[in-house]
Amino acid sequence: MFNNSGSRFGSIPPATKNLIIINALIWVVMMIFPSFSNATVMPRLGLHFISSELFNPVQIITYMFIHSTDSIFHLFFNMFSLWMFGRILEQVWGTKRFLLFYFVCGVGAALVQEALWALTWEHDFISALAKQNLVTYDHMKEIVDRAYAAGDGQLLRSIAYFKNSIVTIGASGAIFGLLLGFAFVFPNMPLYLFFIPIPIKAKYMVLGYAVLEFFFGVSRSMDTVAHFAHLGGMLFGLILLLYWKKKGLLRGGGFY
Repeated sequence: MFNNSGSRFGSIPPATKNLIIINALIWVVMMIFPSFSNATVMPRLGLHFISSELFNPVQIITYMFIHSTDSIFHLFFNMFSLWMFGRILEQVWGTKRFLLFYFVCGVGAALVQEALWALTWEHDFISALAKQNLVTYDHMKEIVDRAYAAGDGQLLRSIAYFKNSIVTIGASGAIFGLLLGFAFVFPNMPLYLFFIPIPIKAKYMVLGYAVLEFFFGVSRSMDTVAHFAHLGGMLFGLILLLYWKKKGLLRGGGFY
């Protein structure tokens, strides 16, 4: 079923290969030109809150190609997972259907992240001010509410700055969708976690990942990671997978 001829990299199907190349090239450019990255790439291509001055609708696509340059691990783990699972799913589904699934998951993750920001930005803003001024949340909320009602210019500028500072980057939402897709197509395929020599069936590993992401998201642990965006990618992927399963296209078939 899978084509293993030729070189290891040359045998990767085209969509998976090109996605890896594009992500890697953008990361290299950002590393070489940090000023350009901070002034242009992140503000224009990273996903911003919809009520931010920096938001642009194309960011629901472009954010998937931007990864943190603070460490290579953000890029590495996403691209490693894309190589591991994407190449197999592309060979099963075909390039067109694979790309459709990848971007549905990535866009879905962006939409969930936007919804989360809409629900939480005010709480996070007031919490940050309360911590900075060493007062309780309720006390700071009263101050903010009064200043907002009075149209305080300094407060409005602070809110605008806060909204502009909210940004999400990375292909993780699409990658988590691929993990779910792999578990749907190959539920009993044994997988191994790093440094743990015990095989785990794909369906159980993906379920474990989902539970952990939900726990981290609710508890707000590791709050620099967009846990609910990851779950959003899985949710939108699940909807598409169930539709394909109903149509008998889960393990291949013509693209329509």
